Amino acid sequence: MDFHEEAFVLSARAHGDTGAVVDLLTETQGRRSAYVAGGASRKMRSFMQPGARVVADYRARTSEHLGAARLEAVGEGPSVLFDDPLALTGLAAAAAVAQGALPEREPHPGAFLAFEAMMGAFILPEVWPAVFVRFEMGLLEDLGFGLDLSSCAVTGSHDDLIWVSPRTGRAVSSEAGKPYADKLLKLPPFLLGAQAGVVEGDVGAGLALTGHFLERQIFHAQNRPLPTARDWMIDKLREAGRL
Repeated sequence: MDFHEEAFVLSARAHGDTGAVVDLLTETQGRRSAYVAGGASRKMRSFMQPGARVVADYRARTSEHLGAARLEAVGEGPSVLFDDPLALTGLAAAAAVAQGALPEREPHPGAFLAFEAMMGAFILPEVWPAVFVRFEMGLLEDLGFGLDLSSCAVTGSHDDLIWVSPRTGRAVSSEAGKPYADKLLKLPPFLLGAQAGVVEGDVGAGLALTGHFLERQIFHAQNRPLPTARDWMIDKLREAGRL
């Protein structure tokens, strides 16, 4: 099982004296773990960080065995964010969510493209928190748990959609949902169209929405909580007044 393509590093941990096991997200091969000789060395440390973009030359005896990879850095990677601690917490959260949600050895090109877009947004401080919500929406969609925000689940109306059913993932209009408002999830308008702006409270509502379905549909099935890195990001966004 061999391939040669670009990938994003999701995590890396030391293995042996000088090697490392790296978790990679590729476009056509999905999430793959690989042993990287010399991966713990000072020379390679800069592009073994979450979010680093690399070219991976991957080889494995079979698809079930841990493969080995040689990595070559592409671009500056996470180093462009070193002066922005808040963006770095977002990067750590995005990598942890992708690693925890995506099954290994299963192609999910949509997830790769969503992560790629997320990486491009981190250099925009006023933009990336909302893009993070869309990134998680994209993961849910690519894993078969996409939300249906096209019309009201009760009336079929396309107007005044302000809630989402926590059970079905379908939008609910203001009128239909009013009696059940305390049981529904808020739907921030920016998730309904690119023309809608992001106002105070929208990012927090969006993260609560995607977090509910990530936990319910994906992480609960693995008997695991949402990643701690995601909780840390939310705490830091709240401290910064960004929620």
